[in-house]
Amino acid sequence: MPRIHLDSGPRLRVLRDSAIVAYRNLLTILRVPTLLVTATIQPLMFVFLFAYIFGGTLGGNQYREFLLAGIFTQTVAFNAAFTTVGLANDLQKGIIDRMRTLPMSRLAVLMGRTLSDLMVNVLSIAVMVGCGYVVGWRINGGIADAALAFGVILLFAFAMSWLGALTGLFSPNVEVAQSAGLIWLFPLSFISSAFISSQSLPGPLRVIAEWNPITAVAGAGRELFDNDAPPTFAPATGWPADHCIEYAVMCSVAILAIAVPLALLRYRKVASH
Repeated sequence: MPRIHLDSGPRLRVLRDSAIVAYRNLLTILRVPTLLVTATIQPLMFVFLFAYIFGGTLGGNQYREFLLAGIFTQTVAFNAAFTTVGLANDLQKGIIDRMRTLPMSRLAVLMGRTLSDLMVNVLSIAVMVGCGYVVGWRINGGIADAALAFGVILLFAFAMSWLGALTGLFSPNVEVAQSAGLIWLFPLSFISSAFISSQSLPGPLRVIAEWNPITAVAGAGRELFDNDAPPTFAPATGWPADHCIEYAVMCSVAILAIAVPLALLRYRKVASH
């Protein structure tokens, strides 16, 4: 029994510290509700714009069903900016320096930030689900498949938050963090099948889109929600399309395996200054 306590103590401390930091970040959002605009209003704008402005040309009601999984994926990718800007803001205001003086795990500072932003992503998805039902989207598959789809999307959201954390730790100030977070997110989101069939893109862009993690996560959502593409969309081909669920999980795990240690290494450097 003593051995169990020795092994589990540090882990429980990390979990406790991470929960405290996450709670602190969520309180900040509650006190400044305008921070939720990006997480709620922006996804709604994308849903209505693409569903009604482009939807009539791209496939009507069937396109709206095709669209939502892509909107879910794009939104959680864009929400990585919360982590980027939040960490850059804490660094600029000296909050990270204060946390460094406390007897707490270094991992807890970053884990708390990414966990709180994961909760923001849960709220974003909940809002979009309600909006999706308004525009005609439906979950045609089973409950277990739908739960798995949301699990794959949230795993990707968590991985993207760690990429956002890494970007924020490398940003010298909040202004740079805001720009840096969007420079790579926009091409990653739009060179994909989030909104269109990747087969409609020209050669090099099509290859990038086929292997893009956003394409895989959106495709996994469509497969598990049982949302078909409009008949005018050329079906996706290749290994990533045939194994989109497995590939989506692999991409998220690979991002975490790379971003987590790099973010911790960078945190040690910036927190020691």
